[in-house]
Parts: sequence; structure tokens; C-alpha cells
Amino acid sequence: MSYGLCVPLVHNDGMNQFDHKLSASLLGTGIYSVSEASRLTGVSSSRIRRWLSGHHAGGKHYDRLWKSQIQIGEETFLGFRDLTEARVAAAFISAGLPAQKIRRAIEIAREKYGIDRPLSTNSFRTDGKTVFLVLAAETGEGVVDVLGDQFVFKKIIEPSFKGLVFDNNGIPVRWNIAPYIVIDPNYSFGQPMDAETMVPTQVLARAAIAEGSEEAAAKAYDVPLRSVRRSVAFEQRLAA
Repeated sequence: MSYGLCVPLVHNDGMNQFDHKLSASLLGTGIYSVSEASRLTGVSSSRIRRWLSGHHAGGKHYDRLWKSQIQIGEETFLGFRDLTEARVAAAFISAGLPAQKIRRAIEIAREKYGIDRPLSTNSFRTDGKTVFLVLAAETGEGVVDVLGDQFVFKKIIEPSFKGLVFDNNGIPVRWNIAPYIVIDPNYSFGQPMDAETMVPTQVLARAAIAEGSEEAAAKAYDVPLRSVRRSVAFEQRLAA
């Protein structure tokens, strides 16, 4: 029986190139290849590469939107916060905001407000024309127009925060990517996991193939059958 699984996560098929010291440094960060990040976020690989590396178009060079959390030689990898930033950047562009304005808003947020990675906080918003920084703690209901440098009171568009869990500082710490499927950078280098057992979905889905059935995989790993079934279904959706 074939489930058409997606290619392995970088930390499954490429971890042998990383030493133990580097592996330890990635705990709590997560690590994803560009292709894996694309499958998880729905943002194209080419767009993610442009955002993280910059690009040339029409005889002009465009700088990257932000620096990836992970730098390993010439290869491009993403951390968990990079996944969030990719989702928000895509939502802003879909709302009509040009990438150049997003880049400038990120620069201003860093320089003026001391927010190092504003796209991966729950404070950035857009109306498709400009970028707003929510400063509710300091200004009540007010927000600041980052590009216009003024306070405004208006309806703004929420970026794609569906499923994200934030800590008290507004930093994303977990992503409930599907029912009973979670991504947490503190576990398994950020691999998608079955929330009930905390076993990576890829492990259980592969076990269903190796063992010949979902029932046999559940028995081999001593997990509920439902955990294997939803892991297989999730991996199938990623591969579609």
C-alpha cells in the first residue's frame, strides 16, 4: 500500500551532515528545508528563497526581507519563527501590500521600536496599503502606522495567525497546523507531530508502510490507531 509521502524533513535526511554541537543549538529553533517550509506554509519555494536571499529583477537588486534563523554554509534553511514570518509576509502581499513596503516596515520596526523580528510577532497588521504596529499596552486601542509614522484608529486586517500559540511577549511558540497535529520547535527539531503521542507524523506514516498496515504500525509503536491514521492523512495532504 502506498501513501505517497512527502520527501523527508531536512533533519531526517540531512542531519548526518550536522555535528552534535550544531544539533544541540537547534533545539527550540526547529529546522526546515525550503521545500519542507513550502509544503507546511503553502508559500512557494521560489518566493521563500527570494525573501530570505534577495533577488534581481528588471536590472535591480532587491534585498532579502529578513535573515533566516539558521545559517549553514551555502544552504538555506528556516527556523520555526521563519515559518511564521513566511505566512505573515504571504498574507500581507495577498492583501495588496508590496514586498518593498514590508521590507521598509521591518527596518523601521527594528530601528525605531527595537523589534528584531516583527513579522513573527502578533503585533504587525496591514490594510493592504500600509503596515501597522499594535501598541495596545502603551496606547490603549491605538496602533501606529509604521510607514506613515503616526498613530491611527482604524479597522486593520489580521494576518494569518490561525493555529499559532504565542507566549506573553507575543512570540509564536507552537503551531496547531491541523487537528491533533502540532509543530513545536522544542520537540523533534520542529517536525509535525501527533499531538496525542508527540511522535512525528512522518515516523508513524512511514511505519504504516514498513509494517504493512496502520494497525501493525500502531502496535509496533504502542500508540493508538487513530494517531497513525491522522499522521498518514496529514502526510498525504502535504504530498498532494
